[in-house]
Amino acid sequence: MQSDKHSSNDQSEQGFFDRPSNIQWMLRVFYSICAFLVIIDFFIHRHIETAAEKLPAFYAIYGFVACVILVLIANQMRKLLIRDEHYYENTESSSGKDSDQ
Repeated sequence: MQSDKHSSNDQSEQGFFDRPSNIQWMLRVFYSICAFLVIIDFFIHRHIETAAEKLPAFYAIYGFVACVILVLIANQMRKLLIRDEHYYENTESSSGKDSDQ
């Protein structure tokens, strides 16, 4: 009986991230903030240390490139660190104990 009540309650009360309109709204806000930060970069005085920092939107480009590099490195590390699907399963041959204990 509890499961019937719970399942009908789940259908009527969706979470914030379950509604596509909320996701669209959040993406618009996110992209608006990103665009605002790139535009304001043209007007804010920065204390430049290197010549590369003179480029417009340097920090946005730098952050994007850094994230892409992190993803590529993580993808390569996955190939080195991946384990067999059953690596952590308790087997008699690997543990030397009964599975009942």
